[in-house]
Amino acid sequence: MEEPSDVTQTRVAYNTVAADYAALLEHHLDENPYDRAVLALFADLVKAGGQGPVADLGCGPGRITQHLAALKLDAFGIDLSPAMVEVARQSYPGLSFSVGNLARLDLADGGLAGVAAWYSIIHTPPERVPLLLSEFHRILRPQGHLVLAFQVGDERVQIIHGYGHDVELDAYRLSPDHLTHSLETAGFRITARLTRAPVTGEKTDQAYLLAQRVD
Repeated sequence: MEEPSDVTQTRVAYNTVAADYAALLEHHLDENPYDRAVLALFADLVKAGGQGPVADLGCGPGRITQHLAALKLDAFGIDLSPAMVEVARQSYPGLSFSVGNLARLDLADGGLAGVAAWYSIIHTPPERVPLLLSEFHRILRPQGHLVLAFQVGDERVQIIHGYGHDVELDAYRLSPDHLTHSLETAGFRITARLTRAPVTGEKTDQAYLLAQRVD
């Protein structure tokens, strides 16, 4: 099966920026109480449901994976970019990271207690996002928890320069209402929803959705 061009584009772009991306965002969580609060809530929900493995999908250099592990979750990371995975392995040698495609994950059905997709669905064209949500549903156990973070909007943004490099990459701003509907169609129940104003360096509102597999 031929790989969609946007997948190839995303891999190439993040291979290019991996080291500088990791350095620039190393302390980003320290400066963002909203991110920390949402991740803490997600961790509490997973632990209340009986623990189990948690996948950080689109983990990049591993900073969210490490934060989830610090919150006492059994977290591991998967990313499309081999360069990002290598940075993550070097930065957090005590955690597990592997290369994978979010649309076709090499994970068992119903094996996970939680899935975090932290700004990792934003490079997938909106018409294919339901395929990702179906895959997240497949790998979560019944009543397992999902957290999504994304930029709010309804447009495609072409990125030609990022993290000190020339790149060619599309990002999609997403509607919380539309994504809520897509999650419900995929077999999830929305348990929390938050939209916040942009902070320094951001151009649009940011959103978080927490959902639970219900079937």
